[in-house]
Amino acid sequence: MKLPSRSKSYMIPEYSLTGDLLSFLTCNLQYRYQNKGTLPPSKPVQRWFGEFIHGVMEEAYLQWDATNKQFPWNWKRDIRPIEDMIDTRLQVDGLYPYDEKLFYSLLNSELTIEDLNEHDHKKLASARAEKAINVWGPHLFPLIDSSELLIKGLRNMPNYDEKTSRSNYYGINGVVDVLSSMKINKNINQSNLDNYNNKIIEFLKKDEKFREKITQFTQGDEYEIIIDYKGMKRPPEKNNNTFNNPWENHKQQILTYSWLRSQQEDSKPIFAGIIFYLNELVPSKEDLVLIQEEIANDLTDDAIDYGKYSEDVESIMNWNKDDKAPELSEEFKISRSIRIINIDEDEIKNSLEKFDRVVFDIESSLIKEIKGCKIQDAWKGESDERTCKACDFRTFCKNNSVKTKDIKIP
Repeated sequence: MKLPSRSKSYMIPEYSLTGDLLSFLTCNLQYRYQNKGTLPPSKPVQRWFGEFIHGVMEEAYLQWDATNKQFPWNWKRDIRPIEDMIDTRLQVDGLYPYDEKLFYSLLNSELTIEDLNEHDHKKLASARAEKAINVWGPHLFPLIDSSELLIKGLRNMPNYDEKTSRSNYYGINGVVDVLSSMKINKNINQSNLDNYNNKIIEFLKKDEKFREKITQFTQGDEYEIIIDYKGMKRPPEKNNNTFNNPWENHKQQILTYSWLRSQQEDSKPIFAGIIFYLNELVPSKEDLVLIQEEIANDLTDDAIDYGKYSEDVESIMNWNKDDKAPELSEEFKISRSIRIINIDEDEIKNSLEKFDRVVFDIESSLIKEIKGCKIQDAWKGESDERTCKACDFRTFCKNNSVKTKDIKIP
């Protein structure tokens, strides 16, 4: 009796919008080592803060939803306990606040919350968490329908080849920070949320394309808005970086989220996406230097009327990075911290095609490596100078143009 041979294992590769798409676009080779090689960065400050601010915002919403605690929240009494809870979770996962200037951790410390002095120990991450909750919480939390919503979808593998491709499909997954479900009122000036004096609704009303969608919508009376937090400054729209364009990547992320959400049975029409760049509420000196350069080189986007904030612009342009950071108006910082992205079917299609191209590039590099190609020949080690300088692999990356600057030979 002849026994049948075991069939070849079948696996559908799965890619996430942040862990794969954005990481790969930042640097192909760094993505290979960190995501496929499980070699995490030695000091993942950006990842730590991103996870921290997401966790703080989600926990703050859950506490508000359970208690309807009124704003503003006191940092030491209401917000710091949330920060410590999230910090403990992150350290369990191996993520630590390495820089005390960023965050003062009480874990494994003899100090308690009561010992903290607000002026001395409300570090940058804490200051941003407090601002994010007290500035956007009163307007965002009442709109939330779901938070941390996992969405998945399936697409055909680009350029599928039966002999070489690992699968004829690939999966996309992502986690939507906030999904908001709202009811339509044809008269946009009489929104059912006007009674909340809601800043988010006011920003949406000012968006011309959003207003057009409201007036033309005839399929029902409910729509959805996808909201995403970013623990970073607002990126420039006009980007001279040939390796990575965060402005477009973030838009692509929201558009892809929209497609994934539309595949679910309980979905409603998605009218807009909103990104909150939470660092803008408390910008660091490094952020201000970049904002200064972007304004000077006319790289900023048109969504913000910088003429309206001429005093803030003047303060930034006259500021020297060795001096104390300028005092900027709350209105200016709030305007820079929110970005509205219009949802358009053609743009969604283009976004998915871009994702397909990224998946094809990743799969091609993986197949090259499987066939015996060396890692640095299979994956491109190219990125901007700032990314290269912070990369743990810069000392042996043959494509890193700044690596020799970090090595001093006596």
